[in-house]
Amino acid sequence: MKIFETKIPGLLIVEPRVFADERGYFFESYSQKSFATRQIDTVFVQDNESKSVKGVIRGLHYQLGPFSQTKLVRVIVGVVYDVAVDLRKGSPTFGQWVGVELSAENKLQFYIPQGFAHGFSVLSETAIFAYKCDNLYNPQAERGILFNDPALGIDWKVAPDEAIISGKDLKNPLFAEAEMNFTF
Repeated sequence: MKIFETKIPGLLIVEPRVFADERGYFFESYSQKSFATRQIDTVFVQDNESKSVKGVIRGLHYQLGPFSQTKLVRVIVGVVYDVAVDLRKGSPTFGQWVGVELSAENKLQFYIPQGFAHGFSVLSETAIFAYKCDNLYNPQAERGILFNDPALGIDWKVAPDEAIISGKDLKNPLFAEAEMNFTF
């Protein structure tokens, strides 16, 4: 397993070692030992999975501290464009984002620590998206940021007239108005 830094410290790309032959493939999607060698001591307590169709944009979601969640996300079927936005006040990258294409083919994973908003868009006909979390879902702590906030300038890789967004996500506030309680 290889772990790579992104332009924002703490956001990591995880590339598993894949063993493939005529029968198919095998790979280790998570190893506490591999993460520990990088001084990452996250203890995951919840696994989630979602299925979405092409054009769906989910996000940008997060939970306020102390209920904030570190996530390790991956795609089981299809292709998504995954995005994390730094919400840690005082961070030199506050308000900046990183996007990465995750797919069943490339098997990359995205490690998103607490203090980031998260979202993804579906680029394939369907996608099955899985993620591990280090904190349980808490609806009272749930918050969001409007996916198309011009201040963030995220290119979701989906044409605006083809985007499918939930009514709940369309009501999210702009970045400048969002409630955040994270510090760097």
